[in-house]
Amino acid sequence: MIKYYLLICFLFFGSLAFSQQQEISGTVVDDQSQPLPGVSVAIKGTNQGTITDFDGNYSINASLGQTLVFSFVGFDAREVLIDQIDIDVQMVAGTALGEVVLVGSRSRSRTVTESAVPVDVLDMEEIQTAVPQVNLNQMLNYVAPSFSSNTQTIADGTDHIDPASLRGLGPDQVLVLINGKRRHNSSLINVNGSFGRGSVGTDLNAIPVAAIQRIEVLRDGAAAQYGSDAIAGVINIVLNEDVGELELNITSGANFSKNANKQTGGIDGETVNVAASYGIALGEHGGFVNFSGDFDYREPYNRMAEWEGSIFNAYNAIERVAVNNGADISNLSNSQIQEFAQQVSYFDADFQNDIATAEDRSILQELLSMNVTEAELDARGQQRSDYNMRVGQSALRGGRFFANFSLPLDNTGTEIYSFAGISSRTGESAGFYRLPNQSRTYTPIYINGFLPRINSKIKDQSLAVGIKGMIGDWSVDFSNTYGKNEFDYLISNTSNASLEGASPTSFDAGGFSFAQNTTNLDISQFFDDIFEGLNIAFGAEHRWENYQIVAGEKASYEQYTENGEVITSASQMPAQDFFGNSRAGGSQVFPGFSPQNEISRERTSVAGYFDVEADFSEKFLMTFATRFENYSDFGSTINFKLASRYKLSENVNLRGAVNSGFRAPSLHQLYFNSTSTIFNDEGIPVEVGTFSNDSRAAQLLGIPELKEETSRSVSIGLTSKIPDANLTFTVDGYFVAIDDRVVYTGQFRGPGTGTELDQLLSQANATAASFFANAIDTESKGIDAVLTHSAIFSENLQLKSDLAATLSKTQQVGDIQASPELERAGLVDTYFPEDSRIYLEEAVPRTKVNLSNSLVAGKFNFFLRNVYFGKVTEAASDPLRQQEFGGKVITDLSVGYKATDALTLTIGSNNLFDIYPDAADPAFGNRSDGRFDWSRSAQQFGFSGRFLFARISINLK
Repeated sequence: MIKYYLLICFLFFGSLAFSQQQEISGTVVDDQSQPLPGVSVAIKGTNQGTITDFDGNYSINASLGQTLVFSFVGFDAREVLIDQIDIDVQMVAGTALGEVVLVGSRSRSRTVTESAVPVDVLDMEEIQTAVPQVNLNQMLNYVAPSFSSNTQTIADGTDHIDPASLRGLGPDQVLVLINGKRRHNSSLINVNGSFGRGSVGTDLNAIPVAAIQRIEVLRDGAAAQYGSDAIAGVINIVLNEDVGELELNITSGANFSKNANKQTGGIDGETVNVAASYGIALGEHGGFVNFSGDFDYREPYNRMAEWEGSIFNAYNAIERVAVNNGADISNLSNSQIQEFAQQVSYFDADFQNDIATAEDRSILQELLSMNVTEAELDARGQQRSDYNMRVGQSALRGGRFFANFSLPLDNTGTEIYSFAGISSRTGESAGFYRLPNQSRTYTPIYINGFLPRINSKIKDQSLAVGIKGMIGDWSVDFSNTYGKNEFDYLISNTSNASLEGASPTSFDAGGFSFAQNTTNLDISQFFDDIFEGLNIAFGAEHRWENYQIVAGEKASYEQYTENGEVITSASQMPAQDFFGNSRAGGSQVFPGFSPQNEISRERTSVAGYFDVEADFSEKFLMTFATRFENYSDFGSTINFKLASRYKLSENVNLRGAVNSGFRAPSLHQLYFNSTSTIFNDEGIPVEVGTFSNDSRAAQLLGIPELKEETSRSVSIGLTSKIPDANLTFTVDGYFVAIDDRVVYTGQFRGPGTGTELDQLLSQANATAASFFANAIDTESKGIDAVLTHSAIFSENLQLKSDLAATLSKTQQVGDIQASPELERAGLVDTYFPEDSRIYLEEAVPRTKVNLSNSLVAGKFNFFLRNVYFGKVTEAASDPLRQQEFGGKVITDLSVGYKATDALTLTIGSNNLFDIYPDAADPAFGNRSDGRFDWSRSAQQFGFSGRFLFARISINLK
């Protein structure tokens, strides 16, 4: 009876309201006073609504006293009380918590605050106009607190592709999607001294920012929805769909810092980026094709002040004199050495006499090992800084191009779509300086030593095609996505020291590539007559992957005897320097890949998923997802996710999720093998061979074969809106446990007694071996909070503020999972060394807070951002070297002026106050004789200093 009474009342008052309705109309514009087509205009609490036309105009029948809700992707939703029949509205752009999102649910799109899981939505059009950064990794590092990425230095290939992470987990535990489709990984695996060592990430910098409309960051495990890698979360990049509009941004900047140019001050690290985007409308049903691309170059910078260690021994002084006398210094006889020693002006008479009366070479070797650096620098007219290495960002030249295409075929939703991208970058980084007094330097070629260069060529290509539409009442999407990443090395200004005078000075060192092809079938239907709405989704996926290593030229990887013979056994003696030290083989700084390293490995996986999302009532939402996946190389896994949201009130939601996840070891981790030069804590070079887990070396040491990582996670959060104050707030806590985490081990050495392991190391031109292994279990926990506020003071004065913070902690739990063989040999601490623990737990900030303010005042736009980067720790094997670096606040400021409707001028700064991390304390012994005044292993925000920029933005419609 009560139900009928309520129904009669509803019909009565509804008809009364209807009888009082009248036409409400107006125009909707953006924060630059430009008309906004396609804005959703709805009467709050009803199913009545409309959208604005091409000129931003709308009209709707409504009653005085009702509320209109205006919403549009990329802008904050606005609620306006109807108190007159003409209502014009200005929308405010931003990373709104009211933004409609696609990732994290296969049901109808929901706003960020109504989602069952935490999602950040970043409007890239607004961001790229105001912020100093021009590449995607660095933009996200300063915008999204849970995201971390920094430019690396002295880390081989990692100098050219920045590792990135979410919630402090590994770069390979974040899944990247483009338009909801899986993106392929980079071909580079990080094995040198950097965060993410032993992992493979996605090269986000291969995607031009101009091609991106928005980015959705799902901060929750999603392997049950999207498959392997989504343990930490998902980054979904939504491509630009704009048409009839040319967007052009030209940005130029440089470091204006007190520590620029080897800490002498001035300007360095000059950067230029040119980005453009243009779209064309297609067909009669809203089709489009959008083309976007950019080109950039950046110069390197150096933050090393002066080399403080030894450079020359007395033999180097004799070599200098011999060269000045026209002698061949490749094989000086004892008599020549004694003769030229008399011409070294700073040798005192006693020392010259000792040399002259030396009876054999061993005595000469003992005498001439004396350090004469200061006197020899004076004799050569040089300074210590002439022997600096380059500590800072690499040089880079690159271009990227993307296309996004959609063509609806009818009015029923049938659509063919595609997106594609290509990019090409060349980079140049430098390694450790090879000094004249080192056996790695063949002084007849490089009398003053040399700074070897790693030149990279990185190519990336991708193509996705698909068709979607309705089959009956079911929405069907069939697609195929292909991607490939290639990384080639050319090593220059270097030599193979063991080849001595026969060595080239540049080498093709080979490279590697990774290709992936993913085919998806996704089917879903929304039932609006079941509960308050029920969505059923299911589908299947087939994925093929291929990983290749290509060998370089022979001289780039071989070690030679004095007679020029290739060393194939431990019994052969390499070429030696004057002091009898063996000369290293391969191209200095980066030995090339050999034919023994060459591989071409592939695998396939098939998966099926089921996903259900139900609004049991207007208040209670629940989702369940499960996914089965079978890999051709390690077997099957099944995972689940359960998430829910409950509306405590109209503006307050409680949400939570539990899920299991997995990550299959990458083909890179399974099969990568090579020899590289790694410098230890003392700055001493070690040739380390990385051996695959199915190698004989792994068997000898008891290194088990790799298996998948598994995870369990839980999150709980609260979201709240205060419409009257234009305030929105979310806070989410999370816990992630990962079992059998893959790490890069420490360095295992052979006993040096001619054992099989010694032979294998010799054949690899290495003195130590490392592997990838499921060595540990970890737990991660933290809290993410986001607060957004918008204030519209007048039509020409609006302020938008965003406060976001993340507090996280990752730690190893339980014992190191070493084999009995390693335990008996006492090598457990080598299996997972102390520096690896620091990289995992403390090398990136565990606390990060971001406060951004954007003020639009007429034709001016003021952008102010303060980011707090929490403390980090030096990743050293010796606990006594583990210096802690305190937290810092970095301030960005920019001012934009809209000169005309088509032209905006912006100037500004990143790191306005020229803040640097805490300097390396000499007491910890990590400065490496002046090489590193700031840590290279624990980087909070880099050490480039203040960056000033100017930007011209052109918009032609």
